Amino acid sequence: MNLMCSKLARTAWVAILTAATGAWGVRGHETANRAAVQSIPDDGPVFLRNYVDWITQTGPLPDSWRGNSEPYSKLFEDPNHGWFKEQFAFLKAIPRSRYEFVLALYDEYLKIRSTDPERARLTNVRWTGTLPYAAIENYDRMKSAMRTYRRLAGAHQDTRFIEQDIAFYMGWTGHYTADGAQPLHDTVNCDGWKQANPKGYTTDGRIHGRFETQFVDLIQLSEKDLKPYVTSAKTLDDPFAAILAHLDDASTHVEEVYQMDLRGAFTNKDDARGRELVDRQLAKAASLLRDLVYTAWIESGKPPPAAGSANDPNVPTNALSPKNPNFNPATGTAPPGKPVPNL
Repeated sequence: MNLMCSKLARTAWVAILTAATGAWGVRGHETANRAAVQSIPDDGPVFLRNYVDWITQTGPLPDSWRGNSEPYSKLFEDPNHGWFKEQFAFLKAIPRSRYEFVLALYDEYLKIRSTDPERARLTNVRWTGTLPYAAIENYDRMKSAMRTYRRLAGAHQDTRFIEQDIAFYMGWTGHYTADGAQPLHDTVNCDGWKQANPKGYTTDGRIHGRFETQFVDLIQLSEKDLKPYVTSAKTLDDPFAAILAHLDDASTHVEEVYQMDLRGAFTNKDDARGRELVDRQLAKAASLLRDLVYTAWIESGKPPPAAGSANDPNVPTNALSPKNPNFNPATGTAPPGKPVPNL
C-alpha cells in the first residue's frame, strides 16, 4: 500500500513542520517509524507491514498540532514532546498518572514560590514535559484497538478500518519514542546550554535544529543506517518503566550533542561519531516503538478484565473506586501500579 504524499505535498508538509517547534524533523521521525515497522516479528501484528508508508508519514504529524493557530491543541500537545528531568529531581518516584504528575509539580511550586521564585517559574508541565504519559496513553490505545481487531478477525468481519486505526496509533506513538531518544528533549539544556557552563557550550537555541534536522538531512539518514542497531523484538514487562528508562538513557548523551557543535560536526557529513549517535538513538526509538507494538499485541490476546469491573465502585481493581489501594482523592482515580523510582 503506497500512501506517501506527492513531492509537492511533501514540500508543503515539511514547511508546516519547520514552522512548528520541531523535533527530529521529518527525516528522523519517518526513518525511525519505518525501521520499527520493518522489524515487527512474524508472530506480531504483521498486517501493519501493509501500512508502512502510512506509519512512516504519520511520524512527524504531532508537531503540526503545536501551532499558535490551534491554541487548545497546542496547550495540551507542547509538553508531550519533552521530559526535562532536572526540573523534577525533587520527586522520589514518577507517578503513573499524568494528572498526579501535574499536581505534584503544583505542590512543589507552592512550596518554593517565595523562597526560589526562579525555579518556581519553571515548575510546571510546560517546562518539565509530559512525554512518557503521551507514549503510554497511546500504548493503551493500540492495545485496545488490537483487541477489537482480534474480535473482528475471529468473527470473520472486515478489519480494514481497525487496522488503519492501529497503524495511526503506531505512527503517532513513534513520534514520542523518537523525541525521547533525542538527547535535547530530555534536558533543560534543550535549546542552548542553561546550566553552569565551564566547557563553553553554546547558548544558541538553534543548536536543537542544527542537530536533529540540519545534520540528519546532511548525512542523508535512511532506515538502512538504523538496521544494524535495531534490537530483536521483545515483550516489555512494564511498558511505562521501559519508556522512562529510554528517556533516562537518552539524557546521558546531552553533552555529546554539544561537543558535536564545538567540533563543527553539524556541517560535516563525514563526522563519524555524530553519525553514529544519530543512528544509535533513532534505532533505540525504533526498537522501543516496535516493542510497545509487540507487547500491545501480545497483551491484547489475553482475556480482558471481568465484565462490569470497570464501572463497579465496589471492585478494588476499578480505577474510579475509593476502595482501590492506589486511589488518589485529589484526582478521583487510581493509576495502574506503583510509581516508578526517579533514578
